[in-house]
Amino acid sequence: MELIIIALLAFVILLQLLSLFKKNKELDIDTPFKLLKNEIRDDTTTMVTTFSNVMTQNQQSSTVLVDKRLVELTQLLKNNQEQLQNVVYQSLMQIQNSLIQQSKINEDKLNAMRETIEKRLVSLQEDNAKKLDQMRETVDEKLQKTLEERISQSFKQVSEQLESVYKSLGEMKNIGIEVGDLKKVLSNVKTKGILGEIQLNAILQEILSPEQYEENIATVPNSSNRVEFAVKLPGDEQGPVYLPIDSKFPTEDYVRLVDAYEEGDKIKIELAAKQLDTTIKTFAKAIHDKYISVPYTTDFGILFLPTESLYAEVVRRGLVETLQRDYKINIAGPTTMAALLNSLQMGFKTLAIQKRSGEVWNVLSYVKTEFDTFGGILQNAQDKLNKTSEDLDKLIGVRTRKIQSKLKEVSKLDLGSKDVLGIEEISED
Repeated sequence: MELIIIALLAFVILLQLLSLFKKNKELDIDTPFKLLKNEIRDDTTTMVTTFSNVMTQNQQSSTVLVDKRLVELTQLLKNNQEQLQNVVYQSLMQIQNSLIQQSKINEDKLNAMRETIEKRLVSLQEDNAKKLDQMRETVDEKLQKTLEERISQSFKQVSEQLESVYKSLGEMKNIGIEVGDLKKVLSNVKTKGILGEIQLNAILQEILSPEQYEENIATVPNSSNRVEFAVKLPGDEQGPVYLPIDSKFPTEDYVRLVDAYEEGDKIKIELAAKQLDTTIKTFAKAIHDKYISVPYTTDFGILFLPTESLYAEVVRRGLVETLQRDYKINIAGPTTMAALLNSLQMGFKTLAIQKRSGEVWNVLSYVKTEFDTFGGILQNAQDKLNKTSEDLDKLIGVRTRKIQSKLKEVSKLDLGSKDVLGIEEISED
């Protein structure tokens, strides 16, 4: 608004200036400016006064109009709020009524569904009961049939197994008779000795060669006592030294001790153990007295026990140290006998190597002599190679220099290669 007024004032001032220039063309220059200045001041004052009055009136009228508008707006908002409250209340009432109706409808539907489901469940229960009865009857029939078949098969298998048991009982009787016969056989001392001798012979044959042991030999000169086996050890010029090995099997004493252990009778165990100790010591004394005679034999012998259980019992009772101390007899079971023979076999191999050591030394001496001869021949060959290398160096040095000097003289000749070869010169474009 202010800009418009200012523009109007400027436009009025320009119009007045133009009019003054037209009226006072013949006047001097200062006069129009003075008049213009006065008029502008008067017009400006008038216009400012008028503008102030107009602004005051406009302000008052605007204030009244704004207050009026605010009152109308307040009344309008109040009316709209009341209308909105009425509309919201009516809508809420409609929604409440609709929810009540809908809940009633849902309740009716749920009741109808409940009744339908109950009817369906009753019919399903009846159908299931009927089907279960049918299935029970079918299963009972199948079970009865299967049970009868299984029972018949079981009776058949039982009858077959009973028949096999009867056969086994007959076989057990035969085995019992055979065991009795075997017991009778084993009750014979000579037979028990033969069994131990067979086992010891098998171990010796497996580990040693036939030349390394003797069988049923008199180890003591001019004696009729023959030991079952004797290992031949290297001796002096008189011949080999024998290691006597005798097999013993105190079956009755050991069986009596085992039975006492099973019964748990301490008195019987002590008596049976003492009897076994006495028997083992008797065997060891007999071996020492009959088969050991230094220097024809070793100063000790070996008592072979055919079973590991008997050997373990003797070891457990501490008889090994007693027999070694009193009779110089070592106890051996099947396993320890094999280990002992393996050790002897390694000793035989070591001794063989010692006997052949002289031959090995002779071979090494011959090799040393031949190696010295070979060294001399190799030194001569090396000297010849060095002389050949020097000749080659001379040949390569002196002769090469002479050939190079001759070639330089050839390159200094005036005769060109073109004249010699008869080739015309070809100009390069």
